[in-house]
Amino acid sequence: MELFYRNRRRAIWAAALESKVPHSLSLWLAGVILMLSSACYAESHSWLAPCAITITPDETTLYVACVRTPAVLALPASRGAISKAFPLPGQPTGFAISENGLIYGTCAGYKGFISVIDLTNGTIKTNLPARPGACAPLLNPATHQLFVCNQFDHSLSVFDLSGGQELKRIPVGREPVAAALTPNGRGLVVANLLADGPADAAVTTVSIIDAVSLTLRTNLALPSGGILPRGVAISPDGRWAAVAHQRAQFNVPATQVEMGWMNAAALTLIDLETLSRFATVLLDSPDRGAAGPWAVAWTNDKLLITHAGTHELSVINAPALLTKLSSGEVNEDFSFIDAFRQRIALPGQGPRAMVVRGDQVFIASFFTDTINRVTLSEKPVVTATWQLTPNDPTDLAREGERLFNDASLCRQGWQSCASCHPDGRADGLNWDLLNDGIGNPKNTKSLLLSHQTPPAMSLGIRDTAEHAVRSGLRNILFALRPEAEARAIDAYLKSMQSYPSPHLVAGGLSPAALRGQKVFTMAGCAQCHPAPLFTDKKRHGVGTANTHDRPGGLFDTPTLVEAWRTAPYLHDGSAATIQDVLTTKNPQDQHGRTSQLTAEQLADLAAYVLSL
Repeated sequence: MELFYRNRRRAIWAAALESKVPHSLSLWLAGVILMLSSACYAESHSWLAPCAITITPDETTLYVACVRTPAVLALPASRGAISKAFPLPGQPTGFAISENGLIYGTCAGYKGFISVIDLTNGTIKTNLPARPGACAPLLNPATHQLFVCNQFDHSLSVFDLSGGQELKRIPVGREPVAAALTPNGRGLVVANLLADGPADAAVTTVSIIDAVSLTLRTNLALPSGGILPRGVAISPDGRWAAVAHQRAQFNVPATQVEMGWMNAAALTLIDLETLSRFATVLLDSPDRGAAGPWAVAWTNDKLLITHAGTHELSVINAPALLTKLSSGEVNEDFSFIDAFRQRIALPGQGPRAMVVRGDQVFIASFFTDTINRVTLSEKPVVTATWQLTPNDPTDLAREGERLFNDASLCRQGWQSCASCHPDGRADGLNWDLLNDGIGNPKNTKSLLLSHQTPPAMSLGIRDTAEHAVRSGLRNILFALRPEAEARAIDAYLKSMQSYPSPHLVAGGLSPAALRGQKVFTMAGCAQCHPAPLFTDKKRHGVGTANTHDRPGGLFDTPTLVEAWRTAPYLHDGSAATIQDVLTTKNPQDQHGRTSQLTAEQLADLAAYVLSL
């Protein structure tokens, strides 16, 4: 019966979303069916996966956006029981609530959209078209504008809410995923997830926007190795921006994890007056990592950072830290932050979202459907924990995803599988792993389709992805883990689905990509990259070996599925773009006969590959 209603709900929402007539009877009926009581909702949904949380100005009601069961939930802030559910017609990636009781929820998809929901009756007022990977919506009440990060379009959209129109699209860094507005509403800081450029010169940036003129002021580089910033916050006086991120030591052999040898957690402070990087401090302790820094908040006197990998909250004395750093003592020693920070263990796993009101912090844990309330006193303490749904350990893929993101599997908690494979994909860096000896760094590969396209690793030295998973636990996390955990991670990786390319047009190939599809066959690319997996699962010598590789080395043929999101390319990350792969990195036509193609044919071929 639940399956029947679940399918009926999806059908109604799909029809409502695609309908070109005003949302009247269909949306009313959808609201009737989908407005579930707390008991029914919790019992009928095995995993909510909360990804965003906020609270009403009167501090009485929490709103939580959930990924796995697309909805926004309402919970009394005093007891955390689900009182209302506002389902969404797509997977939410964030939301914002206006003062007049409207939810602006960004939803994933190859075209993306923003659902505007009326909280008084739960109906969708309208769906605004958005760009691929729309996420992290942010309201500017002063101008009645909505800012939306377009993760897969590498841009920031600005919407005029009075007319429901996109005013402007501002290019930013690669994969923007978080944003914060200055208190006066005149500045905007955007955190971009990945570095751009070839692996040996890749730089991750923070984009600073003039929110009045709607122009990019600068793309400010994070320190070397600074990647995966998931959260950003601005000080109450508007002077500083705080960005939490990883610091990857990708330029040393991965022979250990202690003392942040491979990955560390970091906080970078940006001076918004001078538009410069002020300082970077490490968030780990000498003998205990703080992996997975995620959400950031800044109160009058505290900086708060969730650690999604180690399931903690860092509470930092912001004035004392700024005073120390202003004295000229900028120290990246692991014990430096201890004088200013308290680490609070959180029940549940995967704290990814946070909201602060006064001395109360509400934190949502992605993998355990848990809401924690932390009271900020002289000694911060967890004062309540609310479980939204019961855990379901029988879902092997869900358990595998949890383990994949859990740094407690790693020796001393320095990193998780996701530290190098965010969302199961790639971090864009070269790593000198122990799989094939020392001194020959390789670019991180996406794990999408890894189990369906053996062998694994750039050299194909692991015959299967199953073998590679177990080797990774032992040689990268430096841990001996139960076989059951490896089987769960296998299940998760096998369950991963490819994301539609942002280069598609109405869900299909563009005219250029259609032409490129013919060039793909004509140039011989399809011989080694046949559909549907776009790999022949074999190793070839294709003329891409460098001075670190064995002469005449053979390399595994990678799948081209999702090539649009896995730059840089080739085993050493030396090609920044697909165009580079086809031209400067293929002088002898050893991976496709491309030297005789015209500029238009090359552009069409690249358009096709980027559409897969």
